[in-house]
Amino acid sequence: MHHPLHDTADDRSPRVLDRRDGPYGEVVLRRRGTDHAVYEIIANGCFLMDTSDGRSERLLVRAALAALPADRPAPALLIGGLGVGFSLAEAAAEPRWGRITVVEREAAVIDWHRTGPLSAVSAGALADPRTEIARTDLVRYVQEAGDRYDALCLDIDNGPDWTVTEGNESLYSPAGLAACAARLTPGGVLAVWSAQPSPAFEEALRNAGFTGVRTEEIAVARGVPDVVHFATRGA
Repeated sequence: MHHPLHDTADDRSPRVLDRRDGPYGEVVLRRRGTDHAVYEIIANGCFLMDTSDGRSERLLVRAALAALPADRPAPALLIGGLGVGFSLAEAAAEPRWGRITVVEREAAVIDWHRTGPLSAVSAGALADPRTEIARTDLVRYVQEAGDRYDALCLDIDNGPDWTVTEGNESLYSPAGLAACAARLTPGGVLAVWSAQPSPAFEEALRNAGFTGVRTEEIAVARGVPDVVHFATRGA
């Protein structure tokens, strides 16, 4: 996710392309500009992310792979949140990944990728035979799924301290982090996108038994840097 953009001359009049009411509230796809159009996703009036950059969403996946042992064959990846598709595109462009599962709860977001404007980002990745889209709530999936993954890359909020919906808070609780650890293979990596550093979340990760806890900053075009929290499940 992303923190809200500041208004500039070219984003004062974004055009609404689709607006839907779903089980978690309203989701909107907007386009800003014409020559170099930028697409934005808004949920319940809260700006989530757009296609203007994508460096931090790509790093989320790239750095998770780098943190895994180089000799681990075809590691399985779980991406929490399809968003504008940058994390999925990064994963599908890397032949080392094995199974790639994306959990996305909003049917509208999936539609915008499959048949809408966001297919420009994700069409190739969605066609990749390794890719599977699971339309469900990430918190529920992490708690109930039987599959295990070598990396969990989560980007469903503006960070552990700035959730999009109330139910997401449980993902960052001790029980939620224990569920994340249970979805990981020994030595597996958890990576969580955030709009700002969270020392409290780092402490929660350590308390949940994760090792190698660190936070990496990613410079963005404007505003404060994004961050990604990394942690490893013990062997």
